[in-house]
Amino acid sequence: MAKMKKKDLGKGIRALLSGVEDKDTGTQKKIVKELSSTVAMVPIKFIEANPFQPRNEFSSSELEELTESIKIHGIIQPITLRRLSDDAYQIISGERRWRASQKAGLEEIPAYIRVANDQAMLEMALIENIQRQDLNPIEIAISLNRLMDECQLTHEGLSERVSKQRSTVTNYLRLLKLPPQVQQSVRNQKISMGHARSIAGLKKVDQQLQLLNDILKKSLSVRATEEWVRKFEKGKGSKKSVSSSTKKEQGNQVKMLEDKLLQRFGTKVNIREKNTGHGQIVIHFDDREHLNQLLEYLKVI
Repeated sequence: MAKMKKKDLGKGIRALLSGVEDKDTGTQKKIVKELSSTVAMVPIKFIEANPFQPRNEFSSSELEELTESIKIHGIIQPITLRRLSDDAYQIISGERRWRASQKAGLEEIPAYIRVANDQAMLEMALIENIQRQDLNPIEIAISLNRLMDECQLTHEGLSERVSKQRSTVTNYLRLLKLPPQVQQSVRNQKISMGHARSIAGLKKVDQQLQLLNDILKKSLSVRATEEWVRKFEKGKGSKKSVSSSTKKEQGNQVKMLEDKLLQRFGTKVNIREKNTGHGQIVIHFDDREHLNQLLEYLKVI
């Protein structure tokens, strides 16, 4: 079987566009050739990555799988580009397909062409990427935060712009306040967003990292993680209650001892105990004669 030539690669979209003839490779122009009212074939060398791209990590194994698929079937779903000039285009969405097409040896790929200024470009890129299924929660959170900051949106406005509930948007944004170790675990898919949401419910970093460690070591489910947080919060309340009741009980014991010493010495006695366990016993006397009586009673003199 003859090997597929480079010029035959990427014809997936062409097969879907009836009445479209192949280009004459001998007279290939350096400008985009329109194939329909919405789709164009764009030389890969004219395309550049989007500086606003929220995603900065691409799975090498998934990229290889996509590359092999493109070699066999071509590109079915066009990428979306912003036109900079006749021979310069910037990716709005579809960078993974563009990268895989390069690895597959394609010379051109199908694309939708849009005209947008930088602000609109950013907004389109962020919104389109937020809707992707293969972004991890941290990438989505970063995109949402950037969209909110650069477009000056409130949580409510942001939720409307990306068609997500406000509570969902808030939960994503809370992830960015977590320690780097937790965020990296979400990126690496070691823990889910559900785990991270429970971790965010703890106020102190050391508590959050302790829970992260337990999740990783014990393979805790999201439900088990939620229970961990509930028990932790309940435990704090119990400790506070026990500490308060214990302190009161100790105070009563000290008062009883002071009363017994008062009866023994016939004078006021104070017991002062510190948290460290150290303390003092103070015996009061009225004059030198009273002091001598106490000392004789104690057999000090």
